[in-house]
Amino acid sequence: MMTTVLRISREEFDGRSQALLAYLKNENLTGIVLFDSVNVLYFTGFAFIPTERPIAFALSAAGERALFVPRLELEHARAETGFDRVDHYLEYPGTSHPMAAFKQMLTEMGIVGDGRIGADMDGYPWIFGYEGPTLSDLTGMIFVNIQSQLNRMQAVKSQAELALIRESCKWAHLAHKLLQNYTAVGVTETEVGQRASHEATMAMLNAIGPLYRSQNMWSDGPSAYYRGQIGRNAAIPHALANNIVFQSGDVLVTGATCPVWGYLSELERTMFIGEPNAEQKRLFDHMKAAQEVAFDAIKPGKQCREVDTAVRAYYDQHNLMPYWKHHTGHNIGLRYHEGPFLDTGDETIIQTGMVFTVEPGLYAPNLGGFRHSDTVAVTADGIEMMTYYPRDWPSLVIPV
Repeated sequence: MMTTVLRISREEFDGRSQALLAYLKNENLTGIVLFDSVNVLYFTGFAFIPTERPIAFALSAAGERALFVPRLELEHARAETGFDRVDHYLEYPGTSHPMAAFKQMLTEMGIVGDGRIGADMDGYPWIFGYEGPTLSDLTGMIFVNIQSQLNRMQAVKSQAELALIRESCKWAHLAHKLLQNYTAVGVTETEVGQRASHEATMAMLNAIGPLYRSQNMWSDGPSAYYRGQIGRNAAIPHALANNIVFQSGDVLVTGATCPVWGYLSELERTMFIGEPNAEQKRLFDHMKAAQEVAFDAIKPGKQCREVDTAVRAYYDQHNLMPYWKHHTGHNIGLRYHEGPFLDTGDETIIQTGMVFTVEPGLYAPNLGGFRHSDTVAVTADGIEMMTYYPRDWPSLVIPV
């Protein structure tokens, strides 16, 4: 039974292609080409490391699907997708540029001709020194960017996708608990993060090893970390890890996740080494209250902007805008950040099955940063809390 939960079925991938084909026909496109690795994974199940060697997925108006890969990925692509057509070239740059063979494939599929061709970008992007023609120059056709449509398709998760994200939350929770357990005065963020991540990964593999695949180029299991958000650096929302040594009185902002068949969750907490002072407690409580405002505001049928507007209204009411730095959250799935966004400028209608991070933050340079992030799924009447780590400050104090 678990194998039906811990992966996306071939039938679901086929259904995604059918939905993309319906869009293709409605927009009167001769075909669709996808170069982005996450887009290719979403429609095919083929996960790969993008390099200077072009890889692409193509869909014709007749419904034919094909992958275009370098020789080194040929068997891999065939095994993962079961596609009848997987064309390959020998190497990049090669004596003949790979895009010449790609044009031949598109021509044989009936995609090249008069009219419009849809794609997520106009040609394979610069990666590791790649150079080549744009898709519009290669085909002589009108390029139509369809990435916004792909975003909309990927934003609403199926039951299988939701199950994978729940599994991600479970192992992120374990990694975060170990991170909290091992944090102490005098040790470094690097050793604590590495130890917690490794032990959580080994525990996961012992529990579900035969069912698990990461499908992620950056990580092969659960991870928890601080990413430099320690002490005053906690007031920098996107700081980088710096092997910082923990000290008594530090405010800490954490992060934990786990790729499960490519799908991600996000768990973040504000913690303290020693009991926080009165002002730190005040900002922590406001941050937590603002997050609860966001939870209450997320409902199907509302616009994303309404959630962020409600949070900012809370900040205005309590004179907290000087500590504000970013919007309330974002969609999450195969990408760590996806659209739509819980932002005053995003009018996207919230739908059942969307998965958001909810992470309003407050940042005071002399005190630190205060941000929880929880992953939630939109339900018919509100949200499902997918992450479940304690949110109250007494549960998040590291004893000195």
